[in-house]
Amino acid sequence: MSKTETETREFHAEVRQLLDIVIHSLYTDREIFIRELISNASDALEKLRLTQLTENEVFDGDLPLEINITTDETARSITIADYGIGMSREELAENLGTIAHSGTKAFLEKMREGTKPDVIGQFGVGFYSSFMVADRVEVFTHSWREEGEHLRWESDGASGYTIDEVEGQRRGARIVVHLKDEYEEFAKTQRVKGIIERYSNFVGFPVNLNGERVNTVDALWLRSKSEVSEEQYKEFYQFTAHAMDEPRYTMHFSADAPLSINALLFVPG
Repeated sequence: MSKTETETREFHAEVRQLLDIVIHSLYTDREIFIRELISNASDALEKLRLTQLTENEVFDGDLPLEINITTDETARSITIADYGIGMSREELAENLGTIAHSGTKAFLEKMREGTKPDVIGQFGVGFYSSFMVADRVEVFTHSWREEGEHLRWESDGASGYTIDEVEGQRRGARIVVHLKDEYEEFAKTQRVKGIIERYSNFVGFPVNLNGERVNTVDALWLRSKSEVSEEQYKEFYQFTAHAMDEPRYTMHFSADAPLSINALLFVPG
């Protein structure tokens, strides 16, 4: 098969079962799909950052490590893009066509037993949440490798998906969620901004919405105590607690052995 031809594949049986669970019963709030896609984008950026420590040749090496979200009310779509690690053709099929390697069978067994397991952080599950609100989803991607292909993955979340080549892709992944009529609210800027501020305000990379950065509050617990002023602690406390008072006591603690721990504790005034 020529790489320029459209390749059609079916979802594995476990994925079809999982899609049904995710779409109909796993998440109660449809807006969660935005948090999940931003989380995946952040993971991809972190993987790219680690790759840059050991690799000298990275495709589109001058791109910033950031997440860019755009809304289009006319087209009824929301796009979440990152300049992260990207995916090859094989990785698209592995990550988005099958998730047996992520413990899917055990997950499904727990669901059949009436238990809701923790699925946050499993790329496939979080990505599939987009089908709660989408007619179809497109993923445009180029791997970090210079010789990588310019690819598009597309699916309506039913029986399978297609992979084809679409020239001009930047490094990373660009996910276009084509919304169903009843979920057009997620193509509105203010609606999406509120979701980002609620769920993704402390993502470790810039999150831009239609060209404007949204996550402007730093994750202070990841910084050294010597870099944080009392005024910054106060502002952070008031922002996260939606409070007007000042904290009576603040504890900022970090350790790297035997586990890496970063903690920030406030006692309200």
